[in-house]
Amino acid sequence: MSDAAPTIAPIAERLLGGPLPVRLRAWDGSEAGPPDAPRVLLTSPRAVRRLLWQPGELGLAEAYISGDLDVEGDLTDGLRAVRHALRERSGTATPPRATLATRARAAARAARLGVIGPPPRAAGHHHAFPSEFYERLLDPSMAYSCAYWTSHDPSYGLADAQRDKLEVICRKLALVPGARLLDIGCGWGALALYAADRHKAQVTAVTSVPEERDFVRERVDELGLGQFVEVVLSDHRDLDGGMYEAVACVETGERVGHDQYPYLARTLHGMLRPGGRALVQQMSRAPGTPGGAFIETYVAPGLHTRPLGETIGLLEAAGLEVRSSESLREHYVRTVGAWREALETQWDAFRLLAGEHTARRWRLHLAGGALAFEERRMGVDQILAVRPTARGVSGMPDTPADWYPAPALEAV
Repeated sequence: MSDAAPTIAPIAERLLGGPLPVRLRAWDGSEAGPPDAPRVLLTSPRAVRRLLWQPGELGLAEAYISGDLDVEGDLTDGLRAVRHALRERSGTATPPRATLATRARAAARAARLGVIGPPPRAAGHHHAFPSEFYERLLDPSMAYSCAYWTSHDPSYGLADAQRDKLEVICRKLALVPGARLLDIGCGWGALALYAADRHKAQVTAVTSVPEERDFVRERVDELGLGQFVEVVLSDHRDLDGGMYEAVACVETGERVGHDQYPYLARTLHGMLRPGGRALVQQMSRAPGTPGGAFIETYVAPGLHTRPLGETIGLLEAAGLEVRSSESLREHYVRTVGAWREALETQWDAFRLLAGEHTARRWRLHLAGGALAFEERRMGVDQILAVRPTARGVSGMPDTPADWYPAPALEAV
């Protein structure tokens, strides 16, 4: 008799606090739930056991990553539909916390299916990946940060948007030939290489990851930019010197712990000469919006996000004068969409390179990230600041239209 789904449906409804927002199809072929809702496939009894041991977002995520649970069609569409149903029901998109009594009743029903047992093994967590992984996921510049989309033309793609993002940063920093740029957290070198190649800036690229250092040095040699780019393996706390015309920190600040961020802000200030500019591109979260277990574990693992206003306050407390802030939230939705397309079109290659569980984790990471930015639970902003002189002179032109000069050299 195929009755797993009808037996599981009341369990799920108790844990979710209301009617099922999805259609369930269990491992025995049985189905339950609204027929026109997104279809969730329970491929193994372990999916139920995971939810009994870990009700809520994390249990669902582990079940998906392990392959015990799957979603037909687009994963983001499925997540969006579930969150919408929960929000319509209770005013929040987060499932209610299951009480001990609710979990006991759910366990009693699960016992009828013979799925009671020890907690299944976790599916693992994020870890560092070789450059080949990012070469497949990202555009040729290897920019692993929000792009800047200036067109909706079908021929305009991720590589164009990343190039435009790098150009916007260089213009906001007013880079001219010979200007000294400190790139803190340079990643795979997209900004450092672009600023040196297109604007002839003298760049110090800083990373704390040996593989990134080696990769960027190889690219510097390949492009013949050795006279323009120095790659340094260092933590930002160990930097000394200063007197740079420009400092960039592109989606690195959110990786600094809350207690350490004031030190990073002071480093940005201290490395600039008076009148020098700092560009901080950084993820944020909406005021009053907690990160949540799902976002903190699977969408932004290891990130320390805060509302934009708090970051601006920390930069100002360090002595910087914030001159502008530009939201790129919608740009990140498109950026993540392009990364998701790369992942899906090369799915078999990613599975071979990283393993099935890791590939599924990235699919969930990107789908959840797209939804978080779409729903304004997360954002990303470009903050332009300056270190004023001792007399309070910023050196900035009077109007924003003159802040970002055209490049002194033609792009080549």
